[in-house]
This record gives sequence, C-alpha cells and structure tokens, in this order.
Amino acid sequence: MSEKTLNLTIEFRSSTGTTGSNALRAAGKVPAVIYGHGAKPQPIAVDARQFAELWHRGARSSLVTLVLDGKASDTALVREVQRDPVSSHIVHIDLQRVSVHESIHARLPVVTVGVARGVRDSGGVMDVITHELEVSGPADELPDQLTVDVSGLGIHDHVLAGSITLPTSVKMITAADTLVVSIEASKTARQVEEAAFVTSEQPEPEVIGQKKETE
Repeated sequence: MSEKTLNLTIEFRSSTGTTGSNALRAAGKVPAVIYGHGAKPQPIAVDARQFAELWHRGARSSLVTLVLDGKASDTALVREVQRDPVSSHIVHIDLQRVSVHESIHARLPVVTVGVARGVRDSGGVMDVITHELEVSGPADELPDQLTVDVSGLGIHDHVLAGSITLPTSVKMITAADTLVVSIEASKTARQVEEAAFVTSEQPEPEVIGQKKETE
C-alpha cells in the first residue's frame, strides 16, 4: 500500500475545443477529463509540472486526491495519459473517480531487486519479459509496484506471474503462467556451447582406401 500523499490541483474548464486546449497547454496546463461513479464526464485542467512530478512519484498506479478550490473533492486513478508523438509532452489525461476502499483493477510495474546468481556467478543475462502485471484489490491497499527478488535465480531459472507474492487483499489478474523474468546464458556462452555440440555430432571423415568392416 502506498503511504505517499498525491494531491493534484484541478480546475473546471468550459472550453473543450482545440483552440481552448491549445491555450491551456500554452499556459503550462494540461486538459483532462474526470469520469466515473455514474456522473457525466467533467472537463478539467491540471498544472503540467505538478502532474509530471506526481507521475514520477507513483501516480501511474496510485490513488490521487483531486483538490478543487483548496479542498479535496475526489479521489481518482489516472487511466490514460496521451503524449505528443514528437515532443512526448503530455497533451491530455483521463481520470476515473475511485473511492478509497473501492475494489479496482490496476496495472502495476514490476521492479526486480538483487543480482541473480546466474548473472553473478555464471555470466548469464537477466531479461524482464513482462514489465507490468494486472491485479485487483481495494484502491487503498494496492502497492505502488510488484517487487521481485531475483537473487536466487540461476541459469535457465525464471519467475512466473503466479509465483509473485501479493498482499492478502490483492488478486493477480494476469495469467499465472505468464513469464515475468528469465535468466539465460549470455550469447557468447550459447555460441560456444552450440559450437561444441555441432563438433561432437559431426561424423569422423572416411579414409579413402580403408577397408570397411563387414558385419
């Protein structure tokens, strides 16, 4: 469960067209919309710098408190962030109203800790196959991330989604057999191993003129 307080100041906006949105962006703000709990989607605006800071502090997977006119008005999850394909600047945000104890689905980032035994002792390579996993649980009890200790993994060992430990109130939605992390031999080691195998499989050359043994 996240213990960080993520407060995001919002303001209502009446203009939803391209001109109004561009004017907001020019003023250092990002047009957004908040929806959910049966209410009509409400166009809002947020400060671009404040949102970027919250995003890096965990807003991508944590509950955010929306502050309107200096008072907390709602709690919400960031459901979508649209970026400019050229500049990567955030151009629009979708927020979903979520109560503190409401059960929700969320995608949490996978973070590995430790150095795998196969990497440390055998020169292997660790590959994170799946970077996010989908879980469900009470909004206020979801962790910011899923931590995977890889220190005991040797060559050819792996971690599946179903083997990751979760809080008792949180359920894994991603298929249990989804490959998350694997440890494999380095490319150079594999090439040496394959070359040795090919050499051992090649038949001995026949000597011309040598009489074959009869059965």
